[in-house]
Amino acid sequence: MVSPLVHPPLAPRRGGARAVSWWGRAWVRALEEAAYGEPDLRRGRALARQGGVGGIAVEAGSAVAAVTERDRLHTVQLRLPVLEQEGRASLVEVVAAQVGRLGALLGGDLPHDLVEHAEELGVELLPFGGELETTCTCEAWTDPCPHALALLSQLAWLVDSDPFVLLHLRGVPREELLAALHARGDPGPRRPGAAAGSHGSEDPALDVALDAAERAARILELTEDPTAGVEHLL
Repeated sequence: MVSPLVHPPLAPRRGGARAVSWWGRAWVRALEEAAYGEPDLRRGRALARQGGVGGIAVEAGSAVAAVTERDRLHTVQLRLPVLEQEGRASLVEVVAAQVGRLGALLGGDLPHDLVEHAEELGVELLPFGGELETTCTCEAWTDPCPHALALLSQLAWLVDSDPFVLLHLRGVPREELLAALHARGDPGPRRPGAAAGSHGSEDPALDVALDAAERAARILELTEDPTAGVEHLL
């Protein structure tokens, strides 16, 4: 069970504060489709820009945050459909199909051809308005309410800067994707000159990511057993 990723509150932003990447703009279009009207959109965006959204907990199919408006605190939740097992497996194949796709994801980029390839296999990564289901503890009758639109606006910024936020919401967290890529087959013999612990895969980005994951796991083990050796981590 993967723990939720908790993103700290985002600092207030001036101006439009819109997403800049093509996938971030796609998220914005979805929230605009979901909005009841322009007044709600303006109010939600203003709350987002002013820093009215607290820390955002992101997990598979869900994001939750507290939103403050006029000293009143509201709890907002987004629900987004996750990929079925077949869809998750197809996504792994799509990422593995081309060297460099994983490196792009790890570098904060979502290649357009990756999304198109996934769509050809029936895997929809980018949401549309009808998929963005929200609840809020306020008394507004619109759905999404302005508080939910504030959360969706800040999620657009998070997705914009890190496409793994989108994958996590779709049910494919970063660590699960890396593990699935590594488990696709025998990584083969170690490459000449590769460091100890190298996985010898064809994608250097996967080697780096898996090595970092292993070191992080080892560090967690050391917190429970301080007497264990650390020389191999240096």
